[in-house]
Amino acid sequence: MTSNTARQDAAVADKSILANSAYADERHLAARQSIYRWQQPQYDLPGMVVEELAGTNGVVLDVGCGNGKFVNRLHRDRPDLQVVGMDISAGILADVEKPVLVADAQALPFADSSADAVLALHMLYHVSDIEATVKELARVVRPGSVLIASTNSDADKKELDQLWARAAGDVLGIPEGPARVSLSSRFSLEKAPSYLRTAFEDIGVRELPGTIEMTDPAPIVAHLASYEAWADQSGVPFHRTVSRAAEIVAATIATEGSFKITCLGGFLVCRL
Repeated sequence: MTSNTARQDAAVADKSILANSAYADERHLAARQSIYRWQQPQYDLPGMVVEELAGTNGVVLDVGCGNGKFVNRLHRDRPDLQVVGMDISAGILADVEKPVLVADAQALPFADSSADAVLALHMLYHVSDIEATVKELARVVRPGSVLIASTNSDADKKELDQLWARAAGDVLGIPEGPARVSLSSRFSLEKAPSYLRTAFEDIGVRELPGTIEMTDPAPIVAHLASYEAWADQSGVPFHRTVSRAAEIVAATIATEGSFKITCLGGFLVCRL
């Protein structure tokens, strides 16, 4: 592991950056989410979670719920459930349907075996001690109940990694610049099962492959710019690199008709 990668990984799990910058409100998260409007095939991720919870009754904890896409859908489709959204950032909870609370996934304010399901969706890569957090999630789940986690593959959006490295290299005047910050690499789809097996026995993986094809650079640029909270760890002038990436994307669309991004994410459904 390079020192730059180590710094990036530490920053991805830095509570101050998460609460006060990266997720101080929903702006950056919404920018990253919005790019999936152009993905084919389309996946109704909140609907998939609703389906997985078809046999669940009682209390559902959405740990690291962000801007509440899943909380709000569960309130709509499963009003019988007692859904509690929580996040380390108070700001991003502003528009999430209540009840919500500010909480650290590594020390949940719930008793042992008090939840009938726990969601940890695209968030376990943000905790400093992943294995300890998995055990904490297992602590609050009743025996026989479910944990649903989600993340991206190590191969997800490699075209954006290549775009960033090229743009960063152009800005620095070198053939290839530093790698962009990866959020999911600490708990990728490939790494997740080994972490989850420290506390859960039955683990099912559902991969969700797709392709995003863009004819407008703006959503791609917004996606790259949404990593601003980690600009200090990028090893390159951040805003200049984003601007250069915009130029490259525009040129690619002009010559090839579109900019294509290969995606691979997935869910992991776990039981004690």
